[in-house]
Amino acid sequence: MLPIFFMIKNSGGVGYIIKKIRINEQIRVPKVRLISEDGSQLGIIPVEKAVVLANEADLDLVEVSPDSDPPVCRIMDFGKYKYKLELSEKEKKKKQSQTTIKEVKIRPKIGGNDFNVKERYIERFLKAGHKVKISIIFKGREIVHKEIGENLAKKLMEDLEGKYILDQPPKMEGFNITMVFSPV
Repeated sequence: MLPIFFMIKNSGGVGYIIKKIRINEQIRVPKVRLISEDGSQLGIIPVEKAVVLANEADLDLVEVSPDSDPPVCRIMDFGKYKYKLELSEKEKKKKQSQTTIKEVKIRPKIGGNDFNVKERYIERFLKAGHKVKISIIFKGREIVHKEIGENLAKKLMEDLEGKYILDQPPKMEGFNITMVFSPV
C-alpha cells in the first residue's frame, strides 16, 4: 500500500500536494514514539504493537512527524485529521496578502487634465494597497524627444514621492520609460 498524498482543491478545482501522510501498515519503521488519542505519551514502542493499539480503539495510527528520530505517530481518526489540515491551509491562504501590480500607461503627448486624471488613478490604486507600474510609451518618432517623457516621469515622482515609496526609478526600456511605486 502506497502512502497517501493529502490534497486540497483550490478555487480552480486543481489540487496540489500538501503533505505525504502514512497511516497504519504504511509506516515502515521498527519503532515509533506513540501518542494516544487523549494526547498522553505512551513512549517508544514497536510499530506493530502501535497498529494493534490503534485497531483496538477503532482509530488509525497516523505518522505525525516522520522526520524525527524515532518518528512520532498518533492514534486518531484520520478523517478528522485531514479535515483539520484542510482548515489550517485555508486559514493560511486567507492570511496571505496578495499584492497585484496595476499598470498605468501614459503617452508623452498627454494633455494637462488627462495627466491629472491618470495621476488620480495611480493614487487610487496605491491607496487600495496595489503596486503601480507607470509606463510612458513612445510611438514612432516620439522617441526622438525622450526629454518630454523624462519630464512627465519627474513630475509624477515629485507629486507622489512624499506619499508613496518609489520602488523602481524611471528607466528607459526600449520605447518605454517605466517606474514602479508601492504603498507605504
